[in-house]
Amino acid sequence: INHIVHNGGLYKRPFNEAFEETPMLVAVLTYVGYGVLTLFGYLRDFMRQWKIEKCQNATEREEQKDFVPLYQDFENFYNRNLYMRIRDSWNRPICSVPGAKVDMMERVSHDYNWTFTYTGRVIKDIINMGSYNYLGFAQKAGTCQEAAAKVLSQYGAGVCSTRQEMGNLDKHEELEKLVARFLGVESAMAYGMGFATNSMNIPALVGKGCLILSDELNHASLVLGARLSGATIRIFKHNNMQSLEKLLKDAIVHGQPRTRRPWKKILILVEGIYSMEGSIVRLPEVIALKKKYKSYLYLDEAHSIGALGPSGRGVVEYFGLNPEDVDVMMGTFTKSFGAAGGYIGGKKELIDYLRTYSHSAVYATSLSPPVVEQIITSMKCIMGEDGTTVGKARVQQLAENTRYFRRRLKEMGFIIYGNEDSPVVPLMLYMPAKIGAFGREMLKRNIGVVVVGFPATPIIESRARFCLSAAHTKEMLDTALKEINEVGDLLQLKYSRHRLVPLLDRPFDETTYEETED
Repeated sequence: INHIVHNGGLYKRPFNEAFEETPMLVAVLTYVGYGVLTLFGYLRDFMRQWKIEKCQNATEREEQKDFVPLYQDFENFYNRNLYMRIRDSWNRPICSVPGAKVDMMERVSHDYNWTFTYTGRVIKDIINMGSYNYLGFAQKAGTCQEAAAKVLSQYGAGVCSTRQEMGNLDKHEELEKLVARFLGVESAMAYGMGFATNSMNIPALVGKGCLILSDELNHASLVLGARLSGATIRIFKHNNMQSLEKLLKDAIVHGQPRTRRPWKKILILVEGIYSMEGSIVRLPEVIALKKKYKSYLYLDEAHSIGALGPSGRGVVEYFGLNPEDVDVMMGTFTKSFGAAGGYIGGKKELIDYLRTYSHSAVYATSLSPPVVEQIITSMKCIMGEDGTTVGKARVQQLAENTRYFRRRLKEMGFIIYGNEDSPVVPLMLYMPAKIGAFGREMLKRNIGVVVVGFPATPIIESRARFCLSAAHTKEMLDTALKEINEVGDLLQLKYSRHRLVPLLDRPFDETTYEETED
């Protein structure tokens, strides 16, 4: 049974998310597979140590043998003996626009994936099911490309300075005003890199004596930003509001460790769409808790901006909420807008503060002018300010593609994670041998897919991750589904028994999130 909630009137629409239980036999065989690989890994390390097998991995030099080892951690053992077997599934070089179809350079390995050589052949017209090109703006022709080319000839490719020095262009100011209007907030600021938008701005907002409550599946950029801030970090279970509320209560009741003083700030870190699970944040409940316990909310909309909501304004619009209820609205231009960089939106006081204190604003080079123009043109298209309905049609097409693709995969018998409206579609593979096999078999059939394993996922929850796009036609999706169905039968990946695990431990009480009076 899918998990549908209308908790206490907080949700204005059905919220349908599913995470099916792993069959016991599959879990056992997955552990056995990793056990066998680990045993062979130790055997091969033994052979390398005694020069029976050639050692091609990074090792300490002879004069460093008595030092504390640099390379003897588990990740390096994993890279050497497990990852190397399926390394050909990643870093595949493409040589075209990452649109609905891509061209890929063929490569081969003659030493079991330690090195690759290029054959000179290009594999044409691979259906691209892996790029974050949600609205199809990654294209080499059209209004966005023409506008970017015009700006390139006028401004050049680079700015060669920071925003606070000689790198503040009129285009940057135009972009930030447009982003603020698009989000429905007072002010916004743009940055040159999405990852650094999180990792460099969170330390500017919180520090020692502050508390960060972070979802256990938050992106590495949020995790790094939280660690760099020096604040105390506590983790709550993924999308579990009981877990979050318990941490909030404990934080307010007990205060800081040892001194018991109140926390200076409590900041909740969540994402709009979780890029490995395909789940959507329970934002109405998070906002209700934030208001009840007087904390701050930092929302990362990297994958949801442009991809969710009737007009592509992200998870806030998707739930019909007020943008003012989110203290810090962060997102990236790298996905739905087909560009690069990130932004933060919120109150004018917040943005003015970040302009002065954010390392990413003070020390980083400004956004490239053609990239800025790509963002402006694509955002105006989404908003309908270009005089067409192309943007709205793309948002609707993405929603239709998402629901169709997810429904068909579930009907085939695959275990699919996430929300029915999420364009990120994880298909569970589990077993280590099937990670590489799935990627190779799909490429043989001219379908480009992303397969994901440890450390990006838990070690026994390997998966293939499809990212849908408005540029995908129904014919492309049907072709991809036909091939996925064939490969699923070939590799015996249809694990689903339609036994779904509810996300939450108990049903909600309608009075749980009533706001307290001042």
